Amino acid sequence: MTGGRWRQGWRELRRYPSALLGLAIIAALVALALATPIAIPYGEALAKWRGSEAWQRNPVNAAPLWLDRLTGGDAPHTLVVESASAPVEEHAFAGGRRLRIPLAFDYEAGGFPSELNLFLHAPGHAQPPFARLTWRTPDGRELGLGGYRIGARERIALSQDRALERRLDGLVPHIGLLAEPGSAAAPGAEPRVLPGRYTLRLDVLVFDEAAACDAELVLYGRVHGIAGTDHQRRDLALALMWGTPVALAFGLLAAVGTTVTTLVIAAVGVWYRGWVDATIQRLTEVNMILPILPILVMVGTLYSTSIWLMLGVVVVLGIFSAGIKMYRAMLLPIREAPYIEAARAYGASNARIVLRYLIPRILPVLIPTFVTLIPTFVFLEASLAVLGLGDPLLPTWGKVLNDAQSQSALYNGYYYWVISPAVLLMLTGLGFAMLGFALDRVFNPRLRSL
Repeated sequence: MTGGRWRQGWRELRRYPSALLGLAIIAALVALALATPIAIPYGEALAKWRGSEAWQRNPVNAAPLWLDRLTGGDAPHTLVVESASAPVEEHAFAGGRRLRIPLAFDYEAGGFPSELNLFLHAPGHAQPPFARLTWRTPDGRELGLGGYRIGARERIALSQDRALERRLDGLVPHIGLLAEPGSAAAPGAEPRVLPGRYTLRLDVLVFDEAAACDAELVLYGRVHGIAGTDHQRRDLALALMWGTPVALAFGLLAAVGTTVTTLVIAAVGVWYRGWVDATIQRLTEVNMILPILPILVMVGTLYSTSIWLMLGVVVVLGIFSAGIKMYRAMLLPIREAPYIEAARAYGASNARIVLRYLIPRILPVLIPTFVTLIPTFVFLEASLAVLGLGDPLLPTWGKVLNDAQSQSALYNGYYYWVISPAVLLMLTGLGFAMLGFALDRVFNPRLRSL
């Protein structure tokens, strides 16, 4: 296809708003796919998705920020209070020291946090320190939260303290500690947040002159980031971002592999005819009755779910597909064209005729088919992941949907967990479909007048 024909095709393509919208969607997806490995390198993404200490500061099953804004809510965000910024008091005594660490914060959110945890870090101690916790509310009340031996790394789950829950009249600690006194006394009444300045005071006995003790109080919010979190505190934005290059790469490689090989094989059969063409047609007819999805399920179940293996199987099964018969029907009239006879007369080789004269003649008609084929393989990869046969290492859209299904996300009201990857899949299919249909009108002579 010459440069003049490409320019003419582009001018005709611009006449279709659907094509421009499809190009805009594809450009946005490609930009995200290119930016993701730069923003979050592959190794870092895998490490975070498998389990990262940073995720411990994320809430469980938190909705995205935009969902809270759309519903007009004022859900609390995660609040982290560190001892590094607190005025620590230190008093020495015979055999050790007493540290008073006040973790103070202002709480003004309209709702209660989803969880309350205290992280303590006390490495290098020959004898474990001992900490006593006291909770002070804005109205001056003080409540003892008990004493704890502190290891090198300690996590105190205040929200799961059943004894503390009983002392708070049956309210879970992350609600009862921040509730207005008496707000839930009446039958059926909901507790109300008491806004103001709270302080968690740690009185730590340290039996070592040099070793220190650091504390971190985390009040987990009910919203987090642009995509929310899952049941393992993982930020779903990571999977949605890395799912884009994985999905586009899988769809593009599978479409290129199947289209190019199928076209070349069809052209070879048309040119050589005889037993070559007959063999290709019989293989195609046998392959057409093979169900590709059950075969992929069998391979993933019995052998491996590696995305590269799945890609190879898809390409192999797609070589002798029904497209060979369509390409053959297009190439048969071209084989008898006068310019083919002229090429044979001046001594052109068989390979040159197939690659330079037969195949290029039908490329413009195949471009729309190739474009619309890409989302087919994107959905195939996502379908395998939803069935539990996705690559176990990669965070992908289908893997997010599979986790949502296994955790009954829709039943529990975590709609964002399903909507986000589903919207990305639909946008991918919509973008390529709109561009493909417009290209079909541009390059297919039978549709130009429609």
